[in-house]
Amino acid sequence: MELYIFFLTISFSFFSCYIFAKKIINYLNPWCKCEICQAFITSSWREKFTNLPDWYAHLLSNSPTKTIHIHIMNNTIIADPKNLEHILRARFDNYPKGKPMSAILGDLLGQGIFIVDGEHWRFQRKLASLELGAVSVRAYAYEVLNNVVEERLVPDLLTSSGEAVDFQDVLKKFSFVNICRFSFGVDPEGLDGLAGAFDIASSVSSERALCPSQLVWRAKRLLNLGSERRLKAAISKVNILAENIIRERKKKGFNNKSDLLSRFMGSVSDDKYLRDIVVSFLLAGRDTVASGLTIFFYLMARNPNVEARILEESDRVLGQRLSSCNTAIPTMEELRKMEYLQAVMYETLRLYPPVQMDSKFAKNDDVLPDGTHVKKGTRVAYHPYAMGRMETIWGPDCLEFKPERWLNDEGVFVPVSPYKYPVFQAGVRPCLGKDMGLLAMKVVAHTLVRRFHIRLVDPSWSPHFVPGLTATLKDGMPVVVTER
Repeated sequence: MELYIFFLTISFSFFSCYIFAKKIINYLNPWCKCEICQAFITSSWREKFTNLPDWYAHLLSNSPTKTIHIHIMNNTIIADPKNLEHILRARFDNYPKGKPMSAILGDLLGQGIFIVDGEHWRFQRKLASLELGAVSVRAYAYEVLNNVVEERLVPDLLTSSGEAVDFQDVLKKFSFVNICRFSFGVDPEGLDGLAGAFDIASSVSSERALCPSQLVWRAKRLLNLGSERRLKAAISKVNILAENIIRERKKKGFNNKSDLLSRFMGSVSDDKYLRDIVVSFLLAGRDTVASGLTIFFYLMARNPNVEARILEESDRVLGQRLSSCNTAIPTMEELRKMEYLQAVMYETLRLYPPVQMDSKFAKNDDVLPDGTHVKKGTRVAYHPYAMGRMETIWGPDCLEFKPERWLNDEGVFVPVSPYKYPVFQAGVRPCLGKDMGLLAMKVVAHTLVRRFHIRLVDPSWSPHFVPGLTATLKDGMPVVVTER
């Protein structure tokens, strides 16, 4: 009898494995022989392209519908503005972030706004909209930004003047100090190892998204192996530091504080939920600003004529103030008058968006405006990097860095539809940190352009990205900084 039960159990186990494997095969189609899937599996795309997003941009530009399919990943990638509007606005409810995305990033971001849907998302969005839109919060963000630029960033660059430095690393450190002060009201120097833990956590989390099946990283997590072991340790460090900050802030009181954590404490009592909310903003605020600024200075090094025009506009707007201080940080009102600087920022992010691809998951079967059939559970991704390089959207000069495309005949900045330019997302879930991110980029760009010459160590250098939640350069960006 026992032997019978043993064989019955074994048979049932094999049958269960067979059913599960069949579902995975039907879902992911791992043996797809199409050209795109084979190039993805074998990495043969590297023969012609340095960066994965450039390969995607090539495929999407040459697709009649501006849509491609990576069957082994059950992934449909779109780049037609009509399709974007469909998933981000018209059928928003059918394209949530979804459980797969929550599984990939949930260990790091928990119930944070960037990966949740439904009531959690609505509550956090309402809360964040009220706080980030408040005049007092914007004033505090500007004050923090000015202090970090004057007290940390500029002195650090003066110290290394004439030496080769990794400018990506410089800007990541600056952004981290700035967003920590704004989010937590503390300097990260007192949070030993937080920056390194964030780097590991974001890198490993993004690697999960590239796995053909969640079974791969889930097995590693279960067995506490390799990258998942490093991720677990990194998140543990982030949690301990965040919990300490929240506990100390509650002890000292938060009613008279202006940082994001203190303001959220007035509406959220659950410590873990607070941690998830603030860590999400911390992660997004650091990497996106640093990524955008790094590429901005690369483009300035390659386009000195654009840098010269920024200085001309700065002289005109700042006027008499320059007589007393040639390196004055512009006020928010002065920045609003710098139309050309705004155009340069938008043009920089058009060609090199910090988030190169964003994803949703189809809740139910659907048909896109281009006729593409989308099955329930399909990952549908849109590609801002590719869209910024499409002739059908930007014209025959789409690959040129040309800030003037954003200005009308009077030299006034004119935006375009967010479905053509989804750098700050679009539809029902636009980026809440857009204005603050642009403010940080413009203050830093303006200040450093006035104070320093920043030139590439190797004039032939070009960006080489590594997979990540945000665009990160493989070996940084070596530059030489000299004072003007």
